[in-house]
Parts: sequence; C-alpha cells; structure tokens
Amino acid sequence: MAKLLLEVVTPEKLVASEEVDVVVATGYEGEFAILPNHTSFLTSLLPGGMWFRQSGKQEWLSVAGGFAEVSDNKVTVLAEAAERARDIDVERARKARERAESRLRSKEKIDYARAQIALQRAMARLRIAERH
Repeated sequence: MAKLLLEVVTPEKLVASEEVDVVVATGYEGEFAILPNHTSFLTSLLPGGMWFRQSGKQEWLSVAGGFAEVSDNKVTVLAEAAERARDIDVERARKARERAESRLRSKEKIDYARAQIALQRAMARLRIAERH
C-alpha cells in the first residue's frame, strides 16, 4: 500500500519525519485529510491539532498555525510551533492559558490579537495533551 512522507518543521527543529497512511489537519476552509496519491495543494493551517496514522497507530500533534503543502505523496507542514502530544508540558500550557486569559481581562492597553492567539495556542496544546 502506498504511503505518504509527513514532515513537520518549525524554525527551531524537525518535529516529525515519518512514512504515514493518512494525515488530518485543519485549515481555514475546515478539516481535511490527505491520503496517498492526493492532488497537490497548499493551504494555511489554523492553530490546533493535527494527527496522522501509521500502521494502525494514531498520533496527535499540536500545531501553532502555519502552512501545509501536499505534493508527490509528501505532506510538508511549516509551522511557527509544533509538538507531539507526548511532549507537551501540560503545566506550562496551563500557565500560558492563565496568562493569556488574564491579559484579555486586563483593563490595560494590550495587543488583543496577540493575547487571543496565545490563548488559542495554549488551549490547543491542552486539548491535544488530553488525547495522549
């Protein structure tokens, strides 16, 4: 059976480089699945979770936005940040969520969009960690 090569890359590291059966992620147009021999395309990703299946085993990753490119049975994800569910520091994610919520409730002048993105990222990390 045909496989896909999945590569998930951040500015700091290569998070995953695996031969997989399917990749599922969420773009701005909604959730999508990539199977072998999928047509080529490029899309932006929403911050949140993505998963892949390899030999019947499903693995989750948290992805902080970015882009996914599909071409010639290869899925390349370029993300600002990404980590496997098993590597998420839950306590650190909780503290990040609390900081973001506190900033959003603050009466001080803040970068609202940045605080909102930080909250979404922390919540996504926590949701993905719960699945592991």
